[in-house]
Amino acid sequence: MILFQAWWFWIGFGLVLGILEILLPGFILLGFGLGAVMTGLIILSGIVMSLPQILLVFAVFSLGAWLLLKKFFRTEHGSTKTFDHDINDDIR
Repeated sequence: MILFQAWWFWIGFGLVLGILEILLPGFILLGFGLGAVMTGLIILSGIVMSLPQILLVFAVFSLGAWLLLKKFFRTEHGSTKTFDHDINDDIR
């Protein structure tokens, strides 16, 4: 249980999730990684919290980071490209 209260654990966990995001793109792990790093920084600042409070902070920061990433990297018309015509049709 004491491992979850160590600041270095959360920052390391965030970095691992950030690296995994490179291998598995989708901005899901990056949001969790940013939430973990921010949780580690809160613990590093000296605020003493119990495990449920730490997990709540992690969940709130992760959700906020994910929503910001989704808003920032959003595509105009979704992520699926559609075509109105067949490229094999003769348009002359």
